[in-house]
Order: sequence, then C-alpha cells, then structure tokens
Amino acid sequence: MRALLSHEPGGPEILRLEELPDPEPGSGEILVRVRAAAINFPDVLIIEDKYQLKPPRPFAPGGEIAGEIEAIGEGVQGWTVGDRVIAVTGFGGLAEKVVVPARAAYRLPEERSFEEGAALLLTYATSIHALLDRGKLQAGQTLLVLGAAGGVGLAAVELGKAYEARVIAAVSSEEKAQAARDAGADEAVVYPQGPFDKDGQKALAQLFKEAVGPAGADVIYDPVGGDYTEAALRSIAWEGRFLVVGFPAGIAKLPLNLTLLKSCDVCGVFWGAFAARDPKANAAHVETLFKLWRQGMISPKVSATYPSNGQEKRSARSPSAA
Repeated sequence: MRALLSHEPGGPEILRLEELPDPEPGSGEILVRVRAAAINFPDVLIIEDKYQLKPPRPFAPGGEIAGEIEAIGEGVQGWTVGDRVIAVTGFGGLAEKVVVPARAAYRLPEERSFEEGAALLLTYATSIHALLDRGKLQAGQTLLVLGAAGGVGLAAVELGKAYEARVIAAVSSEEKAQAARDAGADEAVVYPQGPFDKDGQKALAQLFKEAVGPAGADVIYDPVGGDYTEAALRSIAWEGRFLVVGFPAGIAKLPLNLTLLKSCDVCGVFWGAFAARDPKANAAHVETLFKLWRQGMISPKVSATYPSNGQEKRSARSPSAA
C-alpha cells in the first residue's frame, strides 16, 4: 500500500509518498481501506512535533478516516467485510489502509459520503464534550465562540444552537463572520489581528463585552489562545465556564484574580484523553451527533477535497481555525 510519511519534523512539504507492506488486523482490530482522510489543524502540528501525541517516525499523519472494512481480526463481533466505517486514528490516516481497534469504529450511514464522515468526529466530538461535559451549557445561556469559522468553532456554533443557546461568534474577517452566521450564530463580531499592546487588549476585551451583553457569556469556547484568551475571559458571566480548547495564537497566561472576581471556572478540554478514559460516555456523545446529523442540526464542513493520484481515496480538509 501507499502512505504519505513523515521522516523528520517539518511542514507538509517534507512528507514523502512511499510503498509499505499491507497491515494486518490483530485481535480486536479491523483493517480499513481508506476512502477519505480528514486534514485538521492537529495534523499540521503532529508533523511539526508540536502536538501532545508524538508517534515514532516514520509515520503517516491523518487523525480521522472513513472507509470500508477489508479484513477482520480475531474476536471482532458486529462487523463484516464491506461495512462502511469512520474512526479517529490519531495518526496513520494518510495511507491506503489502516488498522483500527474495532471498538473505536462507528458505522457510517449509507446516505452520507466518505468525505462527510471523515470530517465528523474530531471537530464535533471535541465540541460536544467541551460544551456539555466541561461547559455545562444550558438552553437560554450565552455562548461565545472564538475562532468560530474554524472546524471546531463551526461545530461549537452548530451544537450551541442545537442546545438552544444564544451563540455569539468571534472571528477575524467578515467572510468568516458570514460563515458563522450561516452555521446558525445569532450574532458575529470581527476582532482585529494580534498581537496586542495594553490598549489593544483593553479594546479587544471591550469588543467581547459589548458582543455578549452586560450579563456576560455563560460559556466561552476558546480554540485560539494567545492574546485573545484574557480579553475574552473579561467578558465572562458570574460563575461562567471558560473552555480551553487550543492554542494556534499561542499559550496564554491568565491573571487569576479575574477568576475570583467572576467566580468562574477555567476548564481544560482534552477530548482524546476523555474518549480513552471514558469510551462509553464518548460513544454516547457520538450517537447523539449521529441523531443531530439526521435531524439536520449539524452538518460536517469540508472546505476542499483532493484526489489521491486519481484513486478513490480523498483528503477532506476541515475549515482552518480563525
């Protein structure tokens, strides 16, 4: 089989397409012929050695896939060859075949494309865990989503509306603001590009405060980090929940007196660890996502698709964070 391999840290230009022996499923595993592999922000970080997960090299990036079962390992029940599946692999998805634990695979509905299926789990499973488990989001509450035009941001917007919250989308351009509105955001605010000096920080905080209103945001979803974090935290409601999701703008440092003054919680969101530690709860979330998908309340976004040298396999790229 062919795989796109990372031999040393660097950007996508250092990846090399190579031939590898076909993998074989072991006990409790399935072999999936990959028909679509999603490209998300963690896929960029992992090949640069900037992600929590650091696989031994050489490895193929590709954190989630959709495809068809080609072989089944010993002890696997409930699956047959030819079944359509989606799965989070962490890495390895940019290959023609990948071995996946059977317990980590989910059945892809027949009416959904492989590209859509490959774009579902990382973004929406992260966001539903963040909003429900960590953010305790309730109907009628105000949710502020930073980077609301990115993959996890759009997922958070859609899920926020599915759970009847008032959703304020914060983005870096009017084009992205429209994308967030199209996803259901009640309002959108366009913030300037950082970094910010002290006056710029104050102006940014005021922008967020005006956007969420005098009562503040009950839940703040932050997949951006950097100078945006403290400014957003200053707009939080009394006993609000601030969700730390990612850091493309840098890892922020917070003055902890702000958490005292608002009696608020700053909550880390590490979906991969949650899914590993509590697979039953994660599976329940995934079933909820399938239900919301059927009802038309969420819709995985694919910004572009790329053929694999004329073969059936595609890479499906989620919108970038912003």
